[in-house]
Amino acid sequence: MSDAEQPEPGLPAQALASLPRPASGWSPVSNRILVRISGPGTDKFLQGQFSQHLDEVVPGFSPRAAAATPKGRAYCLTRMVRAGDDVLIDLDADLAEGILGQLRKYLMLFRGTSAQVLEDGAVIGLYGSPGAEQLAGAALADLKAPGDTLELPAGFLIRVEPTADGVPRFELWQPEAAATGLTQADEHTPADWQASNMAAGIARLTTETTEAFVPQMLNWQHLGGVHFKKGCYTGQEVIARMHFLGQLKKSLYRFRLAQAPAPSPGVQVVANDKSVGTVVDAVGFTDGSAEVLAVVRHDAADGPLAIDGGPDQVLEPLPLPYPVPERGEGAAPDT
Repeated sequence: MSDAEQPEPGLPAQALASLPRPASGWSPVSNRILVRISGPGTDKFLQGQFSQHLDEVVPGFSPRAAAATPKGRAYCLTRMVRAGDDVLIDLDADLAEGILGQLRKYLMLFRGTSAQVLEDGAVIGLYGSPGAEQLAGAALADLKAPGDTLELPAGFLIRVEPTADGVPRFELWQPEAAATGLTQADEHTPADWQASNMAAGIARLTTETTEAFVPQMLNWQHLGGVHFKKGCYTGQEVIARMHFLGQLKKSLYRFRLAQAPAPSPGVQVVANDKSVGTVVDAVGFTDGSAEVLAVVRHDAADGPLAIDGGPDQVLEPLPLPYPVPERGEGAAPDT
């Protein structure tokens, strides 16, 4: 390990992502597990707990979704994939037990409906188009936009959001083990996929940040993960009010630290020693730099920002691949 890769005293060693970022190949997404919701109450149960309308979860399209507390605070960020009469969701492995515990409080009301962790399930992240084309052949042309999905012998191939520098990306969801033909020579690390997700402006929750944010603070609506025209679900009143009354005062930003270890989720972002935001995710790179996703107040985002207790460095703003109209970037989507 080079001097640039050495963690500071008292900080845990973290897996480092590669620079330059992968533009092709694949990574195991080892921090996600797959769960199958099945039974006669599947859609009704999910409709009452998640921010996505189940009418939108159809073969060929797999939208993102969030589950929230009655106060509108997100404890689950996921995607929904239609698998016959069932629905697959993916959960963060570290949060899965708590998420399933929350969901099963409501699931018990739907007799014959269950949430089963798929022990042999796996998620694979694909950079660029070559690996996806190897899996799908000419049918890859049908995956035009994020969420578009193909069911293949190897699993469900989903187009996901590109990075800010335009690298196309896909995920392969495998409910059970199946051959893919992907070669070990093209394999990258889970940290590389984490960095790719961050460059696509996709937040994840951790034990430090679960129930800390309304989904819109994580830009989840700009990833198609909040359906504002569906009926009631847990947390809907707070989430809808924030949208329709224009009350969103902070949202997800992306930053770079030129020479610093990646800060931990939950650490505060400060301006003039005052807290103005919270780190959501961060990854360190092999050159000693780091990238950060943080929820920051709009009225503070244009000023000098730093990590509380971190090196004396200003956070350098980086672009997201989508506009955030709430802070004056583009027109608001009609969702």
